[in-house]
Amino acid sequence: MIDIHCHILPSIDDGAADDTESLKMAREAVRQGIDTIIATPHHVKYRYDTDRHTVNEAVSLLNKRLNKEGIPLTVLPGQEIRIDGDLLAGLQSGSLAPLHNTKYVLAEFPADHVPAYAERLFYELQLNGYVPVIAHPERNREIRENPSVLYSLVKKGAAAQVTAGCIAGAFGRKAKSFSLQLMEANLIHFLASDAHNLGPRNFYYQEAISVLKKEAGAELIYMLTENAALLAENKAVYKEPPLPVARRKRWGLF
Repeated sequence: MIDIHCHILPSIDDGAADDTESLKMAREAVRQGIDTIIATPHHVKYRYDTDRHTVNEAVSLLNKRLNKEGIPLTVLPGQEIRIDGDLLAGLQSGSLAPLHNTKYVLAEFPADHVPAYAERLFYELQLNGYVPVIAHPERNREIRENPSVLYSLVKKGAAAQVTAGCIAGAFGRKAKSFSLQLMEANLIHFLASDAHNLGPRNFYYQEAISVLKKEAGAELIYMLTENAALLAENKAVYKEPPLPVARRKRWGLF
């Protein structure tokens, strides 16, 4: 399996603290059935200003360590980019990285809202040949309170990635329920770990798949797995027509 969102690179963001933790995460990923990871360190202006060159170097070094340790895992370069007005320019200049040098861009919203310019930005990205992939929409407060925000973005061409830990229940019962609701409405196209460590932000891949087998069936699991492979090959992914989701009552951050 391919994990398209993971903070496995050491000492770059709030993910793996050092080489030792990075290798431990790699071993756990393999145990969970993952053979390829797209490393997606945060890029948040003024906080994590990691550029594409730095990511590529870190990926190359990690792959050498994995080979030396005999860990059967391949790491590919990417970034999780907090959206702002300079995102498209950064991609065009080469300072920001799409996922594995494809047309797919892992785009992150602030935790509490979706910026008003997001729809226009996503439109401009698509005009320039990119496909925005919304990172963990189930954890965004505005989307939880008003899922039509996500519905509108997906209907207009964006894709979305759910966190395995949310499906597995690691973020709480409400997060799990809402994640499954988004899946039922065809608003989710990728399952990814967003793993940062081997503690509370672990991979949870097999746990999530067990839940999905029970709640959704093998066909959805196949689609999510196949979409990750298609993304890595820079091909079009499977997308069913999105469905509206009922507006939810307010509930606190988790």
